[in-house]
Amino acid sequence: MLSFLIFLPIPIMLVMALLPGKANGLHRWLALGAVVGQLMLVLGGVMLSFWTESLFSDPNHFFLVEKYDWIQADMGSFGRLHIDYHLGIDGMALVLVLLTALVNVFAVISSWNIKQNPRAYFMLFLLLDLSLFGVFCALDFFLFYLFFELMLLPMFFLIGLWGGARREYAAIKFFIYTLLGSVFMLLVMIGLSLSFLDPVASEAFGKSVHTFNMRHMWEMTENGILVNVVSGSVFSMEGTVLGQNGRMVAFVLLFIAFAIKIPAVPVHTWLPDAHVEAPTPISVVLAGVLLKVGGYGLIRICYGIFPEAMVHFSWWIGLVGLVSVIYGALVAMAQTDLKALVAYSSVSHMGYVLLGIASLEVIGIHGAIFQLFTHGLISSMLFLIVGVLYDRVHDRQIANFRGLWSKMPRYSFFVLIAFFASLGLPGFCAFVSELMVFMGAFTSESYSGGIPRWMAMAATLGILLGAVYYLRTYRRMFFGRFDELEVSASWSEKLTDLNTREYLLLVPLAILIVLFGLFPSLIVDLIGVGR
Repeated sequence: MLSFLIFLPIPIMLVMALLPGKANGLHRWLALGAVVGQLMLVLGGVMLSFWTESLFSDPNHFFLVEKYDWIQADMGSFGRLHIDYHLGIDGMALVLVLLTALVNVFAVISSWNIKQNPRAYFMLFLLLDLSLFGVFCALDFFLFYLFFELMLLPMFFLIGLWGGARREYAAIKFFIYTLLGSVFMLLVMIGLSLSFLDPVASEAFGKSVHTFNMRHMWEMTENGILVNVVSGSVFSMEGTVLGQNGRMVAFVLLFIAFAIKIPAVPVHTWLPDAHVEAPTPISVVLAGVLLKVGGYGLIRICYGIFPEAMVHFSWWIGLVGLVSVIYGALVAMAQTDLKALVAYSSVSHMGYVLLGIASLEVIGIHGAIFQLFTHGLISSMLFLIVGVLYDRVHDRQIANFRGLWSKMPRYSFFVLIAFFASLGLPGFCAFVSELMVFMGAFTSESYSGGIPRWMAMAATLGILLGAVYYLRTYRRMFFGRFDELEVSASWSEKLTDLNTREYLLLVPLAILIVLFGLFPSLIVDLIGVGR
């Protein structure tokens, strides 16, 4: 089922490639059919099977597991190398798979106005869609890395070809930053494969079998030693790299790779450029799903394989999260471009994810995962409302708009929902996720020996700063007289209220944001199921 979910776009892409170039409308409908099909499969197949399997089997394992031998190579006296095609999900992965399916549907609908080479655009979009699902379902590190790298290619072209005036610069910057993190990940992945053995395969072949299987890595990490089942010798998990503890060095390299993806300060500078220059649908996917890969990797790989390093560096991870929260909010306050403001608010809100992970508390880590989900919905809605204005007047400067409530009341109402949800008011889903993060951060020092309580106290400043830049922006753009500014008055005929397609985008998102705010257990109860 997971393979079908991941690779469903492939036949759709082949059909698109064979269609004549003039069939632009059909390309859109094919892409929409692919992502809607994936959403239906997640809701009606994956979630139902997950729920059924978790009731009648060990709830501490992965579900819907697929595992096949893929690549095998003899390494001489050093042993053999096994790479598996290995998929499976637990509650955390399921939540992010659901988020991916939802956001991609909204992104395709918002792409309806793409005029420049829609066939290439939607083919690249479906390739990005494929890689996102693959990352969250992969249980083999090599397979995870392939999907992680695959995300880079379509996103580079989607920004570089369909973006704004500085699209080439933004695309290259995104490429370089992400590739740097990928190189660090590749080095660690090779080192891990040389250290971890598959005990069953080693016994069968009579020699050491090195594996990328992350489940073996977690299990052996918990046991504390690596055992060569053939010779009976024990390999210490402690090694040195340039005189430093090898596992600590590996953790730092992986942390940098995933921190770039989150993104965390100071490796965040690619994000505002990418968001500002990317077309609206790609900004939706970038903020709604792509950033979540960083948080997912920190929990799944860094914490799963290097738990002692996570404990050792928790103070520094918490500090990076705190700086991201406050710095992102302060820079958002200084923005004159509405899209840049939303981009820097994402830097701030993703800082809470780091804070929750660094707390080392169950409620804090669950809050960080829920924050990934809630931010995905809210940031998608924020970028969509920016796109509504830009589609009409091709302007995003906050200073150029006044009195939009009198001109676009329904649009103004949805902007108010998105702003209030993002700053974390009760009744919206972000309130619950941030509350869980703060509860974990406040209790961390007492129960886990993690981050100090002053970090949690200082991070609450991010909520106050968020209220400042959102409410100030809303006052400037939506209150007052519409004809107060000459430039906005000249747009009177263009600034019409929401159309049917925009209702289809904003109404479901607003409902989901309120639904998961009032009934957070619908998601939170899933997070703790499985590994």
